[in-house]
Amino acid sequence: MTELHLHQPSAPDARDAVRALRPSQIREVANAGFGIENVLPFWFGESDRVTPQFIRDAASAALNDGATFYTHNLGIAPLREALAGYVSTLHGATPAGHVAVTSAGVNALMLAAQLVVGAGDRVVAVTPLWPNLVEIPKILGAHVDTVALDYGADGWTLDLERLLASLTPDTKLLMINSPNNPTGWVMTREQQRAVLGHCRRHGIWIVADEVYERLYYADDASGARAAPSFLDLATRDERVICVNSFSKAWLMTGWRLGWIVAPAALMDDLGKLVEYNTSCAPSFVQQAGVAAIGQGEAFTRQLVADLHASRDHLVRALSSIAGVDVKAPAGAMYLFFSLPGAKQSLELCKALVREAGLGLAPGSAFGPEGEGFVRWCYACDTARLDAGVERLRRYLTARGGR
Repeated sequence: MTELHLHQPSAPDARDAVRALRPSQIREVANAGFGIENVLPFWFGESDRVTPQFIRDAASAALNDGATFYTHNLGIAPLREALAGYVSTLHGATPAGHVAVTSAGVNALMLAAQLVVGAGDRVVAVTPLWPNLVEIPKILGAHVDTVALDYGADGWTLDLERLLASLTPDTKLLMINSPNNPTGWVMTREQQRAVLGHCRRHGIWIVADEVYERLYYADDASGARAAPSFLDLATRDERVICVNSFSKAWLMTGWRLGWIVAPAALMDDLGKLVEYNTSCAPSFVQQAGVAAIGQGEAFTRQLVADLHASRDHLVRALSSIAGVDVKAPAGAMYLFFSLPGAKQSLELCKALVREAGLGLAPGSAFGPEGEGFVRWCYACDTARLDAGVERLRRYLTARGGR
């Protein structure tokens, strides 16, 4: 009797590009804190304050009015119009036909990448960087090269010539985040002008993550309401896609609402991608967004003032600890600083959770360029910051500064 050799299928795995994605080390540190009482968590990028009441009231009213149905793929007209007015006030004329509403800023980043990047394309990203921007193109089969910021006496800075040299004619897309998570670095107007001109010459797309643009601490007398933006320089119909979110400037992290400003020629195709991703952002959440834009300017300005004060407070407190090297960044809501033990930042942060009840994000979570540093989100009251600093001081003292 002939023996049959049956093919044995391999184990069911995701495709290689997905399996190769790096997991969140921030989540890994947070998971290490489960079951430990009284941990002070500064690892995630959100405030400890709830969304303002007027925004929550707008969502409640919309729900009570039955705003539970599908909307236009690109967002309800009142929100697109409100966003167009908001962006126009900050960055110059922006018609609503250039604005699309998305289900969170991270969804906007994925949609932007899906619009212009395919398998085999070359993408450049400025790092250290929130990992989503580096990993999203890889999901699509693209190759990502990185250009690292430098750290020195002036904090985090960009070597512009090194970035321009990396933007070769075979580059499809530059991914850039300014103000930057995790470093707080802000790209200057002059740097943006140089990069935009270079990308124009070579036909390179720019996807600018400007989620932290309102969290900007200008040290001059300009009174700038937002960080420098590519929208200040680019026409609305060139290869620039700007991504933003309601999460930071209006404390709406859990609402998952964002937007894109892009060339009008992309909007029909963007609508298709939204349809195949989420169909649309929830109607009642969009109504909350209308309230945030229409009524939230005073709130946002006060939030920025509070964050500026918290930044300065935490810089002073950390600077008093031996071995800590910290500089005040120009934007965002993080300090990305070095301290003893941070050359293995993931292990250090796990130890801080276990032994000191202090939750920080490891620098390695933001790429190999971030190793040697940790990230501290200072979007909370100063008493909480002081408690965290004291725990760090005790931990380092007990280990002799090692």
